[in-house]
Amino acid sequence: MEIVKASFEAWNAGDMDAWANFLAPDVIWRPPKDWPEPGPFAGREAVLRQVRRNREAWDADAAEPIGDFIDAGDRVAVRYVWRVRGHGPPSSNWEVTCVYTVRQGSISAFEFFWDHAEGLEAVGLRE
Repeated sequence: MEIVKASFEAWNAGDMDAWANFLAPDVIWRPPKDWPEPGPFAGREAVLRQVRRNREAWDADAAEPIGDFIDAGDRVAVRYVWRVRGHGPPSSNWEVTCVYTVRQGSISAFEFFWDHAEGLEAVGLRE
């Protein structure tokens, strides 16, 4: 769970080099249903390319957890709001639940859900 929390801190500090250090070489990024770029994105470079593209669309963004980080063995579920503003698409707030898979000290997968209950079900839990 500490790795996921630290990755949020790096993201919100805008330190993408530090954030990238949390990723396993074979990391997989699965965006939520109906996201404009459907993915999945496989491998550290593909994930970083996608993340940079997303972040470059705005002047600023922040990922703000809502509630607790939920420890589910080698997976961590967290509901958060991604707040974006700036020059690109209209400023917005997207609420998602992300399930992180952590193995050998690195994030090996991100799986995003619009529906929090669906994200919890992905780790074997219910609201």
